[in-house]
Amino acid sequence: MLHVLACGGLLTACEIGSEARPAPPPPVVGVSPPRQVPAPAPPGGLRRVVPEPQERTLANQALALKLGAVGARVDDPCVTPSAAGCGRTALAPFFESLDAMSAGTASTPTVIEAFGNSLIAGDRIVDILREDLGAGFGVAGRGVLLVDRMAPYGGRGRTGYSRSGWQPRTLGELRKPPHPFGITGVYHVATTAQARSRFKLEGEPHGTLWWLDVPHAGALTVRSGDAVLARTEPLGSGLSKSTRFVVPAGATVVDVVAEGKGAVVQGVVLQQARPGIVLDMLGVPSADASLYARLEDGALRSQLAEREPRLLVFFLGGNESKRLEWKRTDLKTLRADLGTLLRRARAAAPSSACLVVGPMDAVRDAKDRGKALTQRPFLEAVVSAEREVSLAEGCAFFNLYEAMGGKGSLERFHRSGYMHDDLVHPRGRGLDVLGHLVTDALLRAWAETPPSSGSVASRVPVQAPPSATATETPP
Repeated sequence: MLHVLACGGLLTACEIGSEARPAPPPPVVGVSPPRQVPAPAPPGGLRRVVPEPQERTLANQALALKLGAVGARVDDPCVTPSAAGCGRTALAPFFESLDAMSAGTASTPTVIEAFGNSLIAGDRIVDILREDLGAGFGVAGRGVLLVDRMAPYGGRGRTGYSRSGWQPRTLGELRKPPHPFGITGVYHVATTAQARSRFKLEGEPHGTLWWLDVPHAGALTVRSGDAVLARTEPLGSGLSKSTRFVVPAGATVVDVVAEGKGAVVQGVVLQQARPGIVLDMLGVPSADASLYARLEDGALRSQLAEREPRLLVFFLGGNESKRLEWKRTDLKTLRADLGTLLRRARAAAPSSACLVVGPMDAVRDAKDRGKALTQRPFLEAVVSAEREVSLAEGCAFFNLYEAMGGKGSLERFHRSGYMHDDLVHPRGRGLDVLGHLVTDALLRAWAETPPSSGSVASRVPVQAPPSATATETPP
């Protein structure tokens, strides 16, 4: 578990950063893997088969069943009708990338951009998606990283290492920060000259520094040992910039150094050139679709064009349901803001698939912990609205609330020890279960969807997984 200083509802961050998950549990006795139902293959074509589950996946599946998290199907709308029914669904670009990796014909990484709120900001939930897809299709590196953490606590799995000298600003702040945001939704301002962040390398041949050309700020340099790999040339334009660098053979670290106070870094990209999965965690505490309007158009377009994602994922709805309860927004605004975000992102990455993951189960703010938990009043309305908007915008939708067991599922997680005391954020293996539900649904949809022809409107029925016979003692 991560060490958490505070958890005060969805508007504050729990488990920001990522520390190593405990070692996988021993094999789970009595649990069979989910039944694999490959899609009918065209003559001579590729047959889609879900990769063999790992021990950790089986353990997560067993725990999900114990918690009543039975899973759900992905709503994958038809975006290209054909005479036979449907020629292409919303997730087709991503599925085709999985096909290429399965067939050994891929030549570049398959990049996933995961936007969202504090549910994923600690790089949990999406880490299961990254690791399980990577185990089946290969890994191509870390992708987008930050120069420092988003808060004074948490791990550094998705950041460089810095002792001090960087001030984080996020799009989730109550008052709009002074500078625009790129796709990370975070930037770090150098508070001193020579502020430094170090990244350990994992064999990456090259990288990219994303920075903001703010007035009166010094240059940034990328170094490896005594060698300067790149140096920015600030002009004070206020625009988001991208500076690429080549990593010398044998290098083990690179440093990003601010020559002067006030330099702004939006992110650092480190990945391999080989085929495999890269998942960029872009979650920000307090984020909702309306706050994502703070992403600057030029940076959104240029950075997504650089990343060339095959799947855009949006984990949203938790903050929206809470703000509806507080009467700070309404469903009309929610629909409009989500639609705008999806259109902007899809216009910036037209070759990418799109998936919206709805909110998990949620309860009212409970000051008296002795009272029975009551479901948040607007939760199901938010799920319905997000599904409606997603499908209308040509995006797939995954109902996480239904997948984790619907009404009352948060209480089951809580009784089993998998919720923080704020009754908003899952913890530990509770997060792993939610990640498993998303990954399992995506892989099932891929396996059950015909690769290139035929109708996808009616898929092969999948039998419910067998019930678990193993038990686990909550922490």
